[in-house]
Amino acid sequence: MENLLRLVDHEDFFSRRCIWVNGPIIVGAGPSGLATAACLREQGVPFMVLERADCIASLWQKRTYDRLKLHLPKQFCQLPKRPFPEDFPEYPTKKQFIEYLESYARHFEINPQFNQCVQSARYDETSGLWRVKTVSSSGATRNEVEYICRWLVVATGENAECVMPEIEGLSEFKGEVIHACHYKSGESFRGRKVLVVGCGNSGMELSLDLCNHHASPSMVVRSSVHVLPREVFGKSTFEFAVMMLQWLPLWLVDKILLILAWFLLGNIENLGLKRPSTGPLELKNTKGKTPVLDIGALAKIRSGEIKVVPGVKRFNNGEVELVNGEKLDVDAVVLATGYRSNVPSWLQEGEFFSKNGFPKMPFPHGWKGNAGLYAVGFTKRGLSGASSDAVKIAQDIGKVWKNETKQKKQRTTACHRRCISQF
Repeated sequence: MENLLRLVDHEDFFSRRCIWVNGPIIVGAGPSGLATAACLREQGVPFMVLERADCIASLWQKRTYDRLKLHLPKQFCQLPKRPFPEDFPEYPTKKQFIEYLESYARHFEINPQFNQCVQSARYDETSGLWRVKTVSSSGATRNEVEYICRWLVVATGENAECVMPEIEGLSEFKGEVIHACHYKSGESFRGRKVLVVGCGNSGMELSLDLCNHHASPSMVVRSSVHVLPREVFGKSTFEFAVMMLQWLPLWLVDKILLILAWFLLGNIENLGLKRPSTGPLELKNTKGKTPVLDIGALAKIRSGEIKVVPGVKRFNNGEVELVNGEKLDVDAVVLATGYRSNVPSWLQEGEFFSKNGFPKMPFPHGWKGNAGLYAVGFTKRGLSGASSDAVKIAQDIGKVWKNETKQKKQRTTACHRRCISQF
């Protein structure tokens, strides 16, 4: 706490309300942030969670489609210290997963500070503390707060902002254009011709959902993609791969998966879906590109209910021109073009994070930086990767916390302006 006195030499320290956090600040109340908070609670370390939305797991609650289910079995998606309820199905629904997260937050007494949008976070060399500036709005009132802490955990994740592609003429397109984060159900597109830009898990599943609601989707496939069956031999493909990796090298497991995919799904290149030259697991590990797990879209492609088309060249009113010269009449466009990290927009740091918003060090070393900086949820290995990092972060901070609390008691130091000590 004595380091806080050094901050008074900075002119802008007096310009806003200041809150001292006696423990780490976690930025983000998604699954990664909740997992880290729960592990810190188990270590006896106080913390504060800052969340820009008005709820936990805002991506799941506000930016996912209605029919979404977890793509992997629940045992690979549960957070540390608390499994899914036994009566949940193997692939929990969106609603069930949100219920699980809310129950998780209640159990570990995680109470985020909502509507706190982090504007900047930087390490103050003079004091040896992190300065996190936030803005919150309540009606016409704009509140600025500066939080001071020793440890900063970045838990905003890989999917903080949606990616909007730049396509000629898209802004002038007369029909409806939405990103997949705003798509809820194909019901509102019934009877319409819809162009789905993107062929990942979201693009495939939205195309399937549109079909099931009697729309006519055309799915843009701009690059190669691995499509695997969701299950093989009664087990999830992911579980089967994890089991094989205990005894076999990755390259051989990749070959086995591709043989099984060919046997169960057939030759998908005849459908306009070209496979990458790199195997599905190697591609996931090196590039973070997740293979598509088929839950019915391939059957619709084979029947012609989902049309596969190449990349888009330009839009012109209600018409889209493809790179092969073909022209399509479409009524609406759904951009299943993915998400990106937003860390570079607010974290003033250049050693630990790269310009793309991910830690520079690859998994499993990308969870800890310098000067009390940590990252969780950037492993490109889903919820299991986030959980692994959350445990490490809490143990690392907990070790320091326990050693220091044995040596001295916390002291509160008065400042010339109002400084509220949390916890």
